Amino acid sequence: MSDRHSPSLFPLVRHISARLTPVLCRSSLSANQVTFISLLLGLGASWSFGVASRGLEILGGGLLVACYVLDNCDGEVARFKGQCSEFGRRFDNFVDWAVHTAFFAALGWGETQAGGQQVWLWLGGIAALGSTINYIIGTIAEERESAKRQEAAAKETPAKRPETWRQWIMFAFRELSRADFCFIVMGLAVFGHTWILLPFGAIGAQAFWAVHLAPGAREYHV
Repeated sequence: MSDRHSPSLFPLVRHISARLTPVLCRSSLSANQVTFISLLLGLGASWSFGVASRGLEILGGGLLVACYVLDNCDGEVARFKGQCSEFGRRFDNFVDWAVHTAFFAALGWGETQAGGQQVWLWLGGIAALGSTINYIIGTIAEERESAKRQEAAAKETPAKRPETWRQWIMFAFRELSRADFCFIVMGLAVFGHTWILLPFGAIGAQAFWAVHLAPGAREYHV
């Protein structure tokens, strides 16, 4: 996820992280510690969805929102405190993968325990596999761009904005939906319909890494 502020309505999570970032910048927490806390929150959220309990699912939705907020803060904290590093970048990407993979796997397990149908477990596994493939493809691509990223770490540059309708569709699918995914989860948890995420996740996760391979897919960020 990107760390840059945006004046637009979306992503929604940025409106929360923008208010928390100054607090974290004044704290003694390092950027990597903020990332680690977001990992703990994300794994806690995943565990909550793995237990067949409506109340724990709502709690998990809240934990996932908190995880996303911190994930949007750590880059800003790193730049403010001069803590940008290749390790920090790789750690942040690893946390993104770990949280989403654990979430879909746990959700599939939880729905299977609740309904006794193995199809939910399979759908969760397929979504988790898609998340892993996306992580591998993204890691390879980012390592190839490491020289450019080292230059960008020293100064913040504006993200390129999409222009054509195809670019906007790709941008909305890869960036906007991902950035505010936590609110989708939270809303579905409140109404008890998180199972919807499993078939959509199983298909969407594959489409996500497939779009990752499209020319110019990595040029647009929120």
